[in-house]
Amino acid sequence: MHHRTIAGTTVGAVGLGAMPLSIEHRPDERRAIATVHAAVDAGVTLIDTADSYHWHAGEVGHNELLVARALAGYGGDTSGVLVATKGGRGRPGDGRWTVTGTPEHLRRAAEDSAKRLGVDAIGLYQLHKPDPAVPWAESVGALRELLDAGTIRAAGISNVTTAQIRQAHAILGAGLVSVQNQYSPAVRDSEPQLRLSTELGLAFLPWSPLGGISRSSLDGPSGPASVGTAFHRVAAERGVSPQQIALAWLLARSPAVIPVPGASRPASIADSARAAELSLNEAELMRLEHALPS
Repeated sequence: MHHRTIAGTTVGAVGLGAMPLSIEHRPDERRAIATVHAAVDAGVTLIDTADSYHWHAGEVGHNELLVARALAGYGGDTSGVLVATKGGRGRPGDGRWTVTGTPEHLRRAAEDSAKRLGVDAIGLYQLHKPDPAVPWAESVGALRELLDAGTIRAAGISNVTTAQIRQAHAILGAGLVSVQNQYSPAVRDSEPQLRLSTELGLAFLPWSPLGGISRSSLDGPSGPASVGTAFHRVAAERGVSPQQIALAWLLARSPAVIPVPGASRPASIADSARAAELSLNEAELMRLEHALPS
């Protein structure tokens, strides 16, 4: 697999979004673990998780524990795998997503995540979403404290504006290494955040990167997926999946981009990983430029 970097750490150009392995409609644990193993087999070395990736009440950290078990049972070297987790959101078990960005909550959440992952320090810890009830500088300041305490090695922010990126960069300096926003063929309104991330040398991790091509785990089984788009036509010409074309298109947007497509089956992540070897030509990129506008 081709590689990209996060704060000097080399990772595969396509990561794994582990959320579908733990939320509604999740697979059984055997298939979930097989999916993580298939990702590593395919050269994936960035796995994205969060303490809030669970289904029922009382399951906080389900996905982190699952990822930790999968890596421990892999049977090969996983020392090069960067597990990125997030804190600041919650799931009461009724389908809602809550937001809590107080420094006290974030410090405790990071410590709990490190224990679940079985690490002394979290490789990449991301603030999941700004809390409108908490000043942004206070939430980001908690990441600064976690960095200084050695609880986390690097910090990221998610679901943010360009102003929030600039403020976080001023507070965290080199400790800020990534931005994770929704970005896909169908949802492109984080283009300014992508440009700024590239300018600042931050990795940009699109979540739900297959929007418009595949149903998102957030949509459930009835969520819409487009067919017959330029992405599908280019895929047919290339003899690959539309998902690979979408991911290759994302990788071509900027050297900062590292998509983290979700998967709940080994075959899905194996297919997504192959996008890292797929190079689109200028004519193909032009055809895709205005497909599926947001």
